[in-house]
Amino acid sequence: MTVFLSQSFTGISIGAVLLLIALGLSLTFGQMGVINMAHGEFIMAGAYTTYVLQQSIGGAGVSLLLSLPLAFLVAGAMGVLLEWLLIRHLYARPLDTLLVTWGVSLFLQQLARDIFGAPNVQVRAPEWLTGNVRLIGGEHPFTLAHNRIFILALALAALVSLALTLRVSPLGRRIRAVVQHRDLAEASGIATARVDRVTFFIGSGLAGLAGVALTLVGPIGPTMGTNLIIDAFLVVVVGGIGRLRGAVIAAFALGVLQAVVEYSATVSVAKVTVLVGIVAFLQWRPQGISTLRTRSLV
Repeated sequence: MTVFLSQSFTGISIGAVLLLIALGLSLTFGQMGVINMAHGEFIMAGAYTTYVLQQSIGGAGVSLLLSLPLAFLVAGAMGVLLEWLLIRHLYARPLDTLLVTWGVSLFLQQLARDIFGAPNVQVRAPEWLTGNVRLIGGEHPFTLAHNRIFILALALAALVSLALTLRVSPLGRRIRAVVQHRDLAEASGIATARVDRVTFFIGSGLAGLAGVALTLVGPIGPTMGTNLIIDAFLVVVVGGIGRLRGAVIAAFALGVLQAVVEYSATVSVAKVTVLVGIVAFLQWRPQGISTLRTRSLV
């Protein structure tokens, strides 16, 4: 039982990272229909922002806390630049956006290799995130690692902030108006191009936060985003395109399933099991977990 609980909590922390990534994808894909393959490189940008801050400041705790807002701004600015330079010319052409953003992702990976080198680098975790909390003692104790608790809290904080922004703020009302009917929103006086840009900033910034979280669980490198972007897209599809509620359920479900299968098999078998489960689920419910009656994000 303690092993199952430990693996389940590991899966929840994996799901928290997937949720941080998928929140941004749900936002941009749900509103603008953009298949952004460079989203993974925004994750990489957030991770390297943490690495650079730690090399500059030295203190692991201070650099981690400073990297949260800074990584959000850096990744968000990259997203806005991508939207302004390329994507705004390719709306309603999803295949073109997929190909263009894939090329951008390859360019950003090579740029990271040129700046930081090809080998992975390690970010030192602060001391207050290196311990664990023991909930069950005995021969097989059940412990919760501080770094994974922090990642879960970060994901939930991002989710609550995004949900409140969409529900109660003027920006959120404009975003929902554009999602539900872009032409009518523009006829009502909403600057849809500006809303698109702000939405891309928020979605890309959330990817930067995911990059910060990933520095706490392993090394970072130029291809780290590529290893996660497919899983994040699967979360968005399984949860329901543009549905935050479904993305939350899908992220944690897939994370727990992968972690539990990995314990009794290999990583490759776990990936295949998750993929087969997703295919079977979509055959039964192609619209995803959350039924999309409108193009609402909430």
